[in-house]
Amino acid sequence: MKAAASDRGMKLTYDDFVLFPDDGKRHELIDGEHYVTPSPNTKHQRVSGNLHFVIRAWLEDHPIGQVFYAPFDVVFSRFDVVEPDLLYLSNERVAEVVTAQHVTGAPDIVIEIGSPGTRRRDETIKRRLYERSGVAEY
Repeated sequence: MKAAASDRGMKLTYDDFVLFPDDGKRHELIDGEHYVTPSPNTKHQRVSGNLHFVIRAWLEDHPIGQVFYAPFDVVFSRFDVVEPDLLYLSNERVAEVVTAQHVTGAPDIVIEIGSPGTRRRDETIKRRLYERSGVAEY
């Protein structure tokens, strides 16, 4: 759901984003628009956990990068901050883009788990953001 804060015609920025409540919901900015999604359901959490486990286990044997899971912000710009379900970064990219708080720049791979409430946004607005921001695989 799109939040009403930007209905006033102004774009929200990362400075606004850090002031959003820590309420267990997913808050994201896409082109300065605030989107809020309820916390994931049980099926979503199982899929996410299983994917993270499989990828992390593979990376233990092949240490070429790191996998991260939500909640973990990806900051593309002042106006674009998202929280993908999972993301992968090669070791080279980790050194370039991971900070103590978040990722600044494009992950190598972004995984969004389709849910009825987020599928439309994930497959349109977020996909376009990932493409223009240089995410190699989505």
